[in-house]
Amino acid sequence: MNINKKLSAWVLAATILGAGSASAEVAETDSFKQFIHNMVKQQHFNEADLRNLFKMVQIQQPILDAMSKPAEGKPWFQYREIFMTEARIAGGVQFWKDNEAVLKAVESQYGVPAEIIIAIIGVETKYGAHTGKYRVIDALVTLGFAYPPRSEFFLKELEQFLVLAREEHIDPLQPMGSYAGAMGLPQFMPSSFRGYAKDFDLDGKRNIWTNSADAIASVANYFVRNQWQPGGAVAYPVTARGDAYRQALGKGVKPDTNVGELRRLGVDAPTQLASSETVKLLAYQQQVGEDLWVGLHNFYVITRYNHSPLYAMAVYQLSQAIAARKAS
Repeated sequence: MNINKKLSAWVLAATILGAGSASAEVAETDSFKQFIHNMVKQQHFNEADLRNLFKMVQIQQPILDAMSKPAEGKPWFQYREIFMTEARIAGGVQFWKDNEAVLKAVESQYGVPAEIIIAIIGVETKYGAHTGKYRVIDALVTLGFAYPPRSEFFLKELEQFLVLAREEHIDPLQPMGSYAGAMGLPQFMPSSFRGYAKDFDLDGKRNIWTNSADAIASVANYFVRNQWQPGGAVAYPVTARGDAYRQALGKGVKPDTNVGELRRLGVDAPTQLASSETVKLLAYQQQVGEDLWVGLHNFYVITRYNHSPLYAMAVYQLSQAIAARKAS
């Protein structure tokens, strides 16, 4: 976010909340009126019911504060320390043991390795220990109406959340989640819930908050729907000679360079990778120097969950540590 957008967000938030306020009711702005109009016209909600609901919703300053300092802003060597801990590795092994039958069934059905599913839940919520302290509706309303840089995204998610609550027969004031409105063990946004959440135990509910079977299957389904390749590798560490390899470093996470070209640039890619295979060369900042990796298609799929290459690498490395520990 550039500084001008950040300042405008803060100014608007201060106007809505008032000096020194931690929370405030939703203001009757043009944006709010338009949202209500759209929900009535496009989603067939009752206007009076919506207005009564929003009277019980709070725009919260702590949510705006949290939005300004995401963990992905840290360099890799600091970011990695958040997730590659003894507690999170041991917790992953225990989660595996506690849900072994479900994980085996889901892996067989969807083709996504158990350790990848576990690592996602481990990174997102530490296996359900930290699923969020904010009401989902407060988070989405705050960011939709008081955070201009991403208001369009969060208003769409607010719409999806209200539709979700109606479909699932959930009181919209009850679900809890992150400061960004992500929900349950796998921290699905409302649109992801509607698109990917599964009722794996067939009890008639897609419960990603307290039902680990539904959460596990939902993560697997998310990956499959984003073209996970069963049995495919995720990433490999590589080394490089000279500086020519830097030509292949670039923005984004989608594979964009074939292995043959990387080898011509001095990258020592694993011999099992065919020269024609397309990969993404990634550099991860250490306290001294950097680590180089090549991300394959399945690495890119992990980034569909969170677009940060730091996030995807943390998930991958945690998954490997969990699997190694369980096998030992």
